[in-house]
This record gives sequence, C-alpha cells and structure tokens, in this order.
Amino acid sequence: SDCQKCPLAKGRTRVVFGSGDPEAGLMFIGEGPGRDEDESGQPFVGAAGQLLTRIIEAAKLRREDVYIANIVKCRPPNNRDPMPDEIATCLPYLQRQVEIVKPRVICALGKVAAQTLLQSDEPIGKLRGRVHRYGDIKLIATYHPAALLRNAAFKRPTWEDMKLVRREYDGVEL
Repeated sequence: SDCQKCPLAKGRTRVVFGSGDPEAGLMFIGEGPGRDEDESGQPFVGAAGQLLTRIIEAAKLRREDVYIANIVKCRPPNNRDPMPDEIATCLPYLQRQVEIVKPRVICALGKVAAQTLLQSDEPIGKLRGRVHRYGDIKLIATYHPAALLRNAAFKRPTWEDMKLVRREYDGVEL
C-alpha cells in the first residue's frame, strides 16, 4: 500500500487492491480506480460500481462471491486511461492476484482491461461476445459499466456477455 513505482502514486489517496472472495471462481477486472474508489480504497464503489453490483446480481450471483480487481491499483488523474508504462508497472500485482484467486473465468470490463489481458489492440466491440483464454483461464470481455452509464445501447450486448460468463462459469443458462 506504499508503492511508489510509478507516477500514479503521487496523486492517489489509497491503493485500491481488490475485494471479494479470495477463492472465487469468477473474477472481474476493470481498468483502474476512480475518485470514489480512491477515497474508499475499494474497487467499483461509485456509480459504475453500483451498476456492476446490479449486473452481478442479475446474473444470479452475489458480489461477495466473486473477486473484483483492476489493471492499475492507483487512480489516474482526471479519470484518464492508464498509460502503457503505468500498466506495465502494475501488471505483476494483478498477475499475482490471478495466481492467488485461481478463477475459472475472468470477465474483463472495458477496453483497457480486455486489451491488456489479451495483449490485443482490437476494439472492445470486436473482443466481446466470445470466450478467449488468459493462460488456462477462460476470459470474456465486455463493456465497462461506466460505458453503460453513458450509452444505453451497450446494455443489451453486456447482458449477452454476462449470460456467456455465467454459462462458462458453471453451465447455468440465464
């Protein structure tokens, strides 16, 4: 929590590591903390986080039964995307989280998470809707909840992605 390895450390209030069940079979990975997360030290607690909780519950899961983390652990200024060097500096921490949690399925939330985990420059619209691999873990990319708050058109494809997540996670059809 006292990491100073990249410039994001200067502007943060708290390191936002992750939350949820450390033995979860399902892991959600976003981009990075925003203002609310920086203040609380918890991931996905602002408006996008509240929407993520509703999405998880709509998929007949409980937030406390999944694990939620981000690509970077400190808030980028003005909610900008994390820079490649910031991502590269922070990625070993996320990789360690994945090793510890050992999820069967990862849901990558948004472009930054999906492109980073899949080592791709494809747009999120092309990456979503199918099952990828992250090592031996199934990975499904979808839109970030913040994007759904800005554009309601993303809600239907996101729900389709969540149905895919649920099917890959435990064979349940929603």
